[in-house]
Amino acid sequence: MIAHRSARPFPRRLASAAVASALVAATLSLSGCFPLAATGVAVGVLAATDRRTIGTQTEDTGIEVTAASRLREELKNAGGISVTSFNRKVLITGQVIDDTTRQAAERIVAGVENVRSVHNELQVSGRVSLGTTASDATISTRVKAAFVDAKDLQANTVKVVTEAGVVYLMGIVSRAEGDRAAQVASRVSGVTRVVTVFEYASADEIARIERRSAQESQAK
Repeated sequence: MIAHRSARPFPRRLASAAVASALVAATLSLSGCFPLAATGVAVGVLAATDRRTIGTQTEDTGIEVTAASRLREELKNAGGISVTSFNRKVLITGQVIDDTTRQAAERIVAGVENVRSVHNELQVSGRVSLGTTASDATISTRVKAAFVDAKDLQANTVKVVTEAGVVYLMGIVSRAEGDRAAQVASRVSGVTRVVTVFEYASADEIARIERRSAQESQAK
């Protein structure tokens, strides 16, 4: 739990409902059963509760797009590589054919503008099956749902990435929040291992971040 919160915190009941709605919408959208435009309200609420600034969220999206493009241009068989950026800290997951390619991918991503650091979790192995990819998406949804159910967690403060059953957790969190999120994720069905790639902050720092996020949301 965070000891210090912003003067006008986002109500937990509304945040939980919004996150749950977004999870359902995302799952249905992936299966082709839900119109993408209908997810806008829930996604908007999620953005409002994100601890990153709006500018940083935009930079993270740019990092992911640019890194993916450069990997495709400069590496053969780069289709098995996934890039996730949070607060300009980049996680690389997936499979590559050899260690040379693994190191090259890290170098390429590290050279993208605005990247602060790179966490390389690429595995030297064959590409996973479509069945594994589908299972990973389901696991990510289950983990986020478990965060919503946990009364002592703010679900949208943690980004979840799943690769071959391994769950990676990213976000700006307190040490207690990070430990609790890892504990909750480890109990979800299908999870083989949990790797934390958190950026830790004190309770006072998080309170300042949440006040700033609330002000940005009100200014929109």
